[in-house]
Amino acid sequence: MLIQETPKAFKKAIRDNTRLIFGEILGNPGLEVLNIPGIAEVAHAASLPLLVDATFATPYLCKPIDFGADLVMHSATKFLSGHGVVIGGLLVDGGTFDWEASGKFPTLSEPYDGFHNLNFSEEFGPAAFITRARKEGLRDFGACMSPTTAFQILQGIETLPLRMQRHVENTHGVIEFLAEQEEVEWLNHPVLESHPDHQLAKSLLPKGCGAVFSFGIKGGRDAGIKFIESLDVFSHLANVGDAKSLVIHPASTTHHRMDADALEKAGISEGLIRLSIGLEDITDLTADLKRGLRSSQK
Repeated sequence: MLIQETPKAFKKAIRDNTRLIFGEILGNPGLEVLNIPGIAEVAHAASLPLLVDATFATPYLCKPIDFGADLVMHSATKFLSGHGVVIGGLLVDGGTFDWEASGKFPTLSEPYDGFHNLNFSEEFGPAAFITRARKEGLRDFGACMSPTTAFQILQGIETLPLRMQRHVENTHGVIEFLAEQEEVEWLNHPVLESHPDHQLAKSLLPKGCGAVFSFGIKGGRDAGIKFIESLDVFSHLANVGDAKSLVIHPASTTHHRMDADALEKAGISEGLIRLSIGLEDITDLTADLKRGLRSSQK
């Protein structure tokens, strides 16, 4: 197992009132790879649980609990359902964290006034957290999806392995194409040897690093706008994880109120383009991108 040295800065960030360590297996839009084993080691040494957002990877590409995470969340709106037609989420408890021994969670390990003095740890053991999350969430927030939404998510999960294989294959093809285009200023994906987390990705994500990534287009904000307007196959949407390929230029859409300096501080350049690669024929995707790139420089 490859475990990068955990930065001292991360350990120093933990305070007396810290109750959870949270991270994404694949960052957005920088595609940083979370060192789950290393972060889990630091979290558990501080008697804290580690929660990982594995939306971009899905359980097909990575199972964070196998690497030391205690809790995993997914936006089921994306790859799990796979067709961009529902809104939903998942929370998975690996049953690996001892909430009572931690001593930091009295609402789980002591009689809880908010639930008729129920002691969740005593009653449910390792399932204390997920039981309270489910019971209290339903009672207080009505967090119950419609039958149609649940059905569509379940239908999507049935084809998840096949879809993710195609997502990854198409993504690799698009990356190879973009790497050869003179209009592309930079390209960022863990599959590339130039990515700082390339070796870690090979260890944690051997089947692939998902289908969402970003690249920089020459010409900045204006070129990004022209590029988006010239695409036909890619849909201009802020979502990711759809069966169809999606594209967005943050500098002219979601972050259009930010100037160049503010964008840079946020890790977003004016020429950053984010792609979510779908299931279409790879030749159609590359032809669409080629047309867009040429138009962007006119």
